[in-house]
Amino acid sequence: RYRYLLLFCFLITVHSWMLSSLRPVGASLQRRVPALCRKPFQFTLSMNLNCSIVGLPNVGKSTLFNALVGSEAAQAANFPFCTIEPNVGLVNVPDTRLDKLGVINKSVKVVPAVMEFVDIAGIVKGASEGAGLGNKFLANIRQTDAIVQVVRCFIDDDIIHVDGTVDPMRDVDIIELELILADIAQIEKKLERARKDKKTDPLELSALEKANKALLEAKPARAAGLTAKEIESIRSLMLLTLKPVIYAANVADSDLASGNEMSKKVFEYAEARGSKAVIVSAQVESELSGLSGPEREEFLSALGVTDEECGLKALVRTAYSGLGLQTYFTSGPTETRAWTIRKGMTAPQAAGVIHSDFERGFIRAETVSYKDLISAGSEKAVKEAGLLRSEGKEYVMQEGDIVLFRFN
Repeated sequence: RYRYLLLFCFLITVHSWMLSSLRPVGASLQRRVPALCRKPFQFTLSMNLNCSIVGLPNVGKSTLFNALVGSEAAQAANFPFCTIEPNVGLVNVPDTRLDKLGVINKSVKVVPAVMEFVDIAGIVKGASEGAGLGNKFLANIRQTDAIVQVVRCFIDDDIIHVDGTVDPMRDVDIIELELILADIAQIEKKLERARKDKKTDPLELSALEKANKALLEAKPARAAGLTAKEIESIRSLMLLTLKPVIYAANVADSDLASGNEMSKKVFEYAEARGSKAVIVSAQVESELSGLSGPEREEFLSALGVTDEECGLKALVRTAYSGLGLQTYFTSGPTETRAWTIRKGMTAPQAAGVIHSDFERGFIRAETVSYKDLISAGSEKAVKEAGLLRSEGKEYVMQEGDIVLFRFN
């Protein structure tokens, strides 16, 4: 009897093992691993979006990138194509509100929002056809979310210009045309297949037709009048001319305060196309990176600008805004942190930027505006004045909200 019982138990064990081996590996592991081990609690980088820094060779891209990231990561030299591989760096988004919140809540540390910048090698005429390793450089731009085009607006006989003379509008046209030609090559292949395939989504086909028409008229895809849904339907193409563009007019140090005739033309061009422009001086920023405190203030004062008005901070803020981003804060004794979200996000979506569990188990968001907290002076005073709001799932986050998320 015992022998039969042992044999029966052995057969049951073998049968169970065979059934489990037929399950997907993930399901088998999930069954065995404790719940707490399956999903470690971790913070995610809030909205990790990036900007490519582009332009003709020798316009100051790499010098500007080095100043942005506070290092000499990118080679900056007086000859074309001194940059081949893209350089990547994280840059703090300047925000004077953070320190004030840190003081009010006596935070141990203050953590700013960050943006990623990518230094792309110089683009030349014919890049869309492969000139100057153009195909490689254009592919690098496709991977980014926005474009910062550095335009040379200074004259210096010691710095070579790839076309022999300084003409900012010619330079802008060269870059834009190369991006348009690259997009035409990209979209025509897709459009040809979409027209033949009866299963093509009508929304996607409409978006392709509109974008192609604009490109053939030498206009960027962002000028095609696409709806948000149409843009989403062709997002996988990563069209270069669909990305927002910020023009950085790179001027001499003497023109940093008010610009010059060349930079004014860049600003007029940007405004006419619904884009943004900023004045920067890559050389000034490079020199500033080695200064601090009184020396820095004295140097900027001599140029007629302040630290907050300085081109670099203006560029980061403009790029941040140009991507349709906004900031909310979490603040307490441990830390005050700025979180990056897209404009129009709801409270649960904003909570999900911190951790996906916050979004899934969202209950409410205890919210106060930055302005109200500063005027009240403390969290206690905010509550006493009835300025602390309890917002639900439909609440659309506002710029500068200070939030405590309650979640299950």
